[in-house]
Order: sequence, then C-alpha cells, then structure tokens
Amino acid sequence: MIIFPAIDLKDGQCVRLVQGRAEDKTVYSDNPARVAIDFEEQGAQWLHVVDLDGAFSGKPRNTEVIKQIAAGIKIPFQVGGGLRRLEDVETILNAGARRVIIGSKAVSSPEFIKNLINNFGSEHIILGLDARDGMVAIEGWVETSSLSAIDFGQQMKSLGVKTAVFTDVSRDGLLQGPNLASIENMARNTGLQIIASGGVTSQEDVRNLKAMEGLGVCGAIIGKAIYDGRITLVQALQVTGDGSSVT
Repeated sequence: MIIFPAIDLKDGQCVRLVQGRAEDKTVYSDNPARVAIDFEEQGAQWLHVVDLDGAFSGKPRNTEVIKQIAAGIKIPFQVGGGLRRLEDVETILNAGARRVIIGSKAVSSPEFIKNLINNFGSEHIILGLDARDGMVAIEGWVETSSLSAIDFGQQMKSLGVKTAVFTDVSRDGLLQGPNLASIENMARNTGLQIIASGGVTSQEDVRNLKAMEGLGVCGAIIGKAIYDGRITLVQALQVTGDGSSVT
C-alpha cells in the first residue's frame, strides 16, 4: 500500500480545508513546489495534488503551480480538481501529472470517463469517488447527489476504471480517523482498487487500511494530519514500506 501525501492548491498556495469548505482554509505554504520536494526527500513514492480553485470553478486554475511541482520532483503525482473537459485533462497530463482524477464530471457524464480512457489509457485516468452518508458528493462536495456510491463505483468499473480515490467527506480534515467500514464496503463491492482519503491521522489508521490490501485498498492519502504534526510521512511509511509496488 502506498502513502500519498496531499498538496491542496488554492490561490497558488498549499492549503487545507475542513470538509471541503472554502471558508475553512488554513494556509501551510506559499511554495507548493517546495512542499513537494520535501515530501520526495522524506521518501514519498507518489503525491496527491488537488486544484481546489478548479474544483469550485469547474476549470483548472493552478496549472502553472502544477508545472512547477513537476519540474521540482522525480516521483509521479496525480491531480484532481475541475477536470471536466478532455482538453483540460490533456493540459494537466502535459503539465507533468502521471494520472488525473475525475469526479463530478464522471457523475454527470459517464461517457466522459469512457472517452478519457480511450484517449489516454486507464493507467492515466482514475475516479474521484466522494461520498457523504453513502451517496455521491459532487461539485467540490457542495452538493450530495441521489446516486449510491457503491452503484456508481460498479458502473465506473464496467466502463474500464481500475482505481478510485474514495473520500468519505464527513471525515475529511477532522482528524477523526477514516471510515473503515465504508472503505471496506467500497473495496468489497466495486472491484476497484481503492485509495482511501479522509481522516487518516495515525499509524494505527494506516495499519488498519494496510490490513485491507487483500480487498483492494492500495493506498492512503494523508493531508492535514501531516501538516498539523499528528503523524509524519516517515512514520506512515514505516507501516507500509516504500510503496514501490504501485505503478
């Protein structure tokens, strides 16, 4: 299982939000590329980058910062936030991202995911599956749809999606630990490789997720807990190893 330290971008800065609310913002750095380099130097094998401005506006807004991150590191990274057009996906991949994460657009237009996989390959396209109380959350988590997260995951699997970043919105940024039951349920019932996101705070959380590797939990994203000093990247990597099995 791989650990993905998170870099959330807003107005060109590295920030964290609580439950996706733009008004609950904490700025951690004015130099996200330096943060990325620091994570690489600490042993990260992948990074998770989110363009929060893009998520709220529906169009990438931090492309130049993403290019700076790509120029500064050798490890791969994935990017989500506001990717709702094929040309925007192409722009982010050309900017240096190894994979892009598609969330809201996949809900409104499943055909979009299929077209992306046909154009770029399933190894470069992963699903952003955000859920609140078992239902899919969309539009930067501002809205909750009437679509079951399990049903949606199964549908995406049938279209060729292999991997999903699964976020329990109710846990994100609260440092309360991940919703292990919902993560296990998602892995068991969709057949997707699951990267768990939201609430991962301690080595124990990482151990609990690693115990689900056999079910298809292949990674964990850690953001606020690292920035707040609850857990270091090195401590998380001590539980999982170097994550070199993820490609």
